[in-house]
Amino acid sequence: MKKQRPVNLQLNTISFPPAAISSILHRVTGVALFFALIFVIWAWAVSVSSAEGFDMVVECMNGVLGKLIAIGTVSAFIYHLLGGLRHMVMDMGHWEEMQSGNNSARIIIGLWIVLTVLVGVVVW
Repeated sequence: MKKQRPVNLQLNTISFPPAAISSILHRVTGVALFFALIFVIWAWAVSVSSAEGFDMVVECMNGVLGKLIAIGTVSAFIYHLLGGLRHMVMDMGHWEEMQSGNNSARIIIGLWIVLTVLVGVVVW
């Protein structure tokens, strides 16, 4: 057994490779989508309850907070979808090498940022 272990592990000094960042982001966006469902289900329930409820949801969605929630939810969905497709390709035996895995992670993260900016421009 190796006896030399780090005494004080500083998490802010650890450098993760792009593939690890991509995997962590995939998990985080999955959790974010779960919590975004709370808002979505509330908005659906209130909007179908009455005409006044529908008007209230429309007013909320046209406000700054509603737009930020919409952009965040769509952004999480986009990344989770792209990350899921990347994982599916990897499950089929592609992009399993270190370099191609890191390159695919960089491409997915870059594509996510571009698509999120486009969604933000369209929603705002």
